[in-house]
Amino acid sequence: MDVGGVIDLVRRTGLVDPTRAAALGAGLTRWGPSLAAGVAAGALRTRGRPAVIDADGVTTWGELDHRSSILARGLRAHGVGKGTQLGILCRNHVGFVEASLAAAKGGLVPVYLNTGSASAQLVEVIGRESIGALVGDPELLADLPADAVPGPVFAIGDDWDAVARTGGRRLDVLLPSVVAPVLMTSGTTGVPKGARRALGVRSSAGGAGLLERIPYRSDDVFVVPAPLFHAWGLAHLTVALSLGATVVLTERFDPASTIAAVADNDATVLAVVPVMLQRLLASDLDLDPLRRLRIVASSGSALPAPVALEWMDRCGDRLYNLYGSTEVGQATIATPTDLREAPGTAGTVVPGSVVQILDAAGSPVPVGESGRIFVGSGGAFDHYTGGGDKERIGDLLSSGDVGHLDADGRLFVTGRADDMIVSGGENVFPGPVESLLLEHPAVVDVAVIGVPDDEFGQRLKAFVVLDGVLTGDGVQAHVAAELGRHFVPRDVEFVDRLPRNATGKLLRRELV
Repeated sequence: MDVGGVIDLVRRTGLVDPTRAAALGAGLTRWGPSLAAGVAAGALRTRGRPAVIDADGVTTWGELDHRSSILARGLRAHGVGKGTQLGILCRNHVGFVEASLAAAKGGLVPVYLNTGSASAQLVEVIGRESIGALVGDPELLADLPADAVPGPVFAIGDDWDAVARTGGRRLDVLLPSVVAPVLMTSGTTGVPKGARRALGVRSSAGGAGLLERIPYRSDDVFVVPAPLFHAWGLAHLTVALSLGATVVLTERFDPASTIAAVADNDATVLAVVPVMLQRLLASDLDLDPLRRLRIVASSGSALPAPVALEWMDRCGDRLYNLYGSTEVGQATIATPTDLREAPGTAGTVVPGSVVQILDAAGSPVPVGESGRIFVGSGGAFDHYTGGGDKERIGDLLSSGDVGHLDADGRLFVTGRADDMIVSGGENVFPGPVESLLLEHPAVVDVAVIGVPDDEFGQRLKAFVVLDGVLTGDGVQAHVAAELGRHFVPRDVEFVDRLPRNATGKLLRRELV
């Protein structure tokens, strides 16, 4: 970004305000490039304004800053020393924010655990990540064995409040060290892997690219039903706290509570995963409050073109979609203009990132030709905590997807490389078939997989969720007419719901 771009960015976001800039500088000096810096700045400048709103009410900037400090001291008094891996198993509420801030202020390593994971998966992750203490929602902790964690376990509520009371005695001075958090991958193919992400100049550059492309402001009110333990939800928490904006958190997503959160708080930003958009569109609820949003930011899984177009037709051209992952960071962002002009695109490259399409030998392919997607980003992870890595070519990291760039620099993602189906010698990806079927007015959700076939090696099978009348023959005829014979699912099964994880990603392994 050039100097003019930086000036425009700080003016639009509100960081040009001298008092805000000074407060943020003080926060960074005290706490380093962490969530705690933004909260300290908010407490210095606007102590009594709302920072976080959840089901239990409003937490001001001053309250959030003070309580997170005494929680950090309280954790240390309970034997949770600097460098300890602190597991955080919380849904979206102020307790998640407090635990994250206490970790930042106490020099702990926050490890964000998937609240949708089964108990056995969590036990495996806790052991693999060497988690020495755990903070979580009582009902989630109740499912874990008593010996799952070698150190203390604190339930949000009475236990967590007791930690705060201990910290209120000011037993020592907080001397944090800037540490990188650990996020879990989506776990769509097994137990989630831990991905350590760096803090500092490199990761800050990645965040600046996000701010440059999506017009967030310091006076925004963010509604975040996307899970905070996931990179997309956490990114919005970080952006909001850094800008001094207010965050409204909902513990579980459902269309009615999301619309109410937007309406009741005069929200301007909604952060979601694509399946949430699908469920909002499929509901019979009045979407009028959503038309007043300035920004609807989507990421976490593929955004089908029919969903993007229907959303903008009904709620306005204010939809932004980010393509990236826990591992590669931010790759591309599709603006409303991109989504109108080239439905199905993942957008153009985020400022500060690099995207290349490479062939099997690692060489760039011509524009318009399909290949493997590699990304260079300031938000890329360093490594898997349990060992292993993504394929790297120079400074570029494999996303695991296949796609192409068009002449305007827009990325189109065909699908996961390992989702490719080979049927009768033809290579078929599920994405185009799924997007086409979603255009049918009777189809609410759909998944296409490959199943074994004695004659063709594999054949396509479609799982379809309906809100209307459609037969298996109708599904096949619709695909044949638009895509051709080798894209037609030979098997069609109608289901009530598709298996998805907490971030909305389809669990194809559970479909048979």
